[in-house]
Amino acid sequence: MGHERRVSVEFLSQGRLCNVVTCDVISPDEGSGDRVGDNLQVRSQQKILSATVRLIETGGFEAVNMAAIAHEAGVSRQTVYSNFGSREEVVSKAMADLTVEALSGINARLLAVNSACEYVVEFIVAARAAVRAHPVLATLLLTERGDPVFSMEMMDRAKPVAHGFLSPIVERNLATSEELDDILEISVRLGLSVIAFDSHSIHGDENLRSFLTRWLQPAMAPPS
Repeated sequence: MGHERRVSVEFLSQGRLCNVVTCDVISPDEGSGDRVGDNLQVRSQQKILSATVRLIETGGFEAVNMAAIAHEAGVSRQTVYSNFGSREEVVSKAMADLTVEALSGINARLLAVNSACEYVVEFIVAARAAVRAHPVLATLLLTERGDPVFSMEMMDRAKPVAHGFLSPIVERNLATSEELDDILEISVRLGLSVIAFDSHSIHGDENLRSFLTRWLQPAMAPPS
């Protein structure tokens, strides 16, 4: 009898990062043949995504095209296209996965917060720390030609990633579902700005935390 485990998979639709799907993996004795094919596809996708990150690290977004990805991953171009329909799609998926991995420890830090403002502040502080720990993520902020993040759909790709971390604000009754869209908008825009434009006054985590709290707390305080 095989074991079951739950996995979460992020998927894209028409080049845009969408929701996270959580499902049960079938145990071997219930569908081992199907699992072999699924595992091969997952391994191919992971090779492609890892190769994409390496290309971005060494040459920036200009170094990324479907042929280069195939060569770096050791697969055919057809394999790349069968898993990802476009260059933008594979880049978006690779960077989104890396971002989620880099921020995987944030949830534990957020369990202790007691307000929507504190939640957003800790999210932004942790996001900046993650970029510092994973410098390739900073490539997302470079205004080089060919960077797909600076297309008009950039916010459409970034907000679902932030949503995965900020949606518990509603579940914990720290904000309403109607307020969540605005919280996501300001969190993503402010977070990107903090990462892109460092200064002595907010360089340390405590300094950044104090700065964000001073300005966000009045705006996010519940009505009296």
